[in-house]
Amino acid sequence: MRKNKIIIFILAVIFFAAGVYFRNDVVNFYNFTKQQINKTVNDFQKTDIGALVLEAGKEVFAPPPLEIRGDKSDVVLSKSKVISETNFQRQQNGMSALIENEKLDKAALAKANDMFNNQYFEHVSPSGVGPGKLAQSYGYDYIVAGENLILGNFSGEKEVVDGWMASPGHRANILNERYTEIGVAMIKGTYKGEIVWIGVQEFGLPLSACSPLDANLKNQINSDKVELESLVLQIDQKRSEINNTNSRSASYNKMIDSYNQLVAQYNSLAEELKGFIATYNNQVNIFNNCVAGK
Repeated sequence: MRKNKIIIFILAVIFFAAGVYFRNDVVNFYNFTKQQINKTVNDFQKTDIGALVLEAGKEVFAPPPLEIRGDKSDVVLSKSKVISETNFQRQQNGMSALIENEKLDKAALAKANDMFNNQYFEHVSPSGVGPGKLAQSYGYDYIVAGENLILGNFSGEKEVVDGWMASPGHRANILNERYTEIGVAMIKGTYKGEIVWIGVQEFGLPLSACSPLDANLKNQINSDKVELESLVLQIDQKRSEINNTNSRSASYNKMIDSYNQLVAQYNSLAEELKGFIATYNNQVNIFNNCVAGK
């Protein structure tokens, strides 16, 4: 009888010790995982796409407006021929042709009319609208944009483009390798009492040229973060209950099982989140390099 009591006592001690060790092991494992995930989540928050676009910046090239006082003629100048002459110059210099963009055409036309209506010849209007803001107002979101202005009388479209090509800043705009699209306006009107032509070239590399980030992936990351935060609260609450429960009570083992299930759920979701964040950050790097022209 006494021997049986000794055996039972020894077994009880073994089970109790095992229970305490298992509980402490789970708690330590959870704390390590939580620290790792918090660092990963913080890294993700620092690479939000909104901040990256702001850091990368939007470039706008606008050389001083060019005035050429040529002889008056009855020649009618067209935007399509100006675009053709512009692309001819690019091709002569080993560059690809620019594609006409309707939004940039509208921006160029608005700019030319605004200069006649308000009698100014500058890249920034009296109301403070510059080339970049002008393009965006017509729905053209860009990475790089540029604007060439010319005023005077011309014998044809070739003379207009030759005038720009003879000016270093305007030439650089026409031959900018990052541009892929163009819009043009050629308008005749009265400027400071004289009948002249005003020509406008709007250049651009659209934001859509860079691979967009996966919005669904970002939403999933945000959703997982919220779920992880909820699990943290549940785990902390369960751990507190365990700490305040006698290990010999009937409910103790059930609490340990429940705690383990929460920790396993947390760790599984944390691993998933780390994978999603790695994929998203890779997309961010690709996008950022594209914006920077790398």
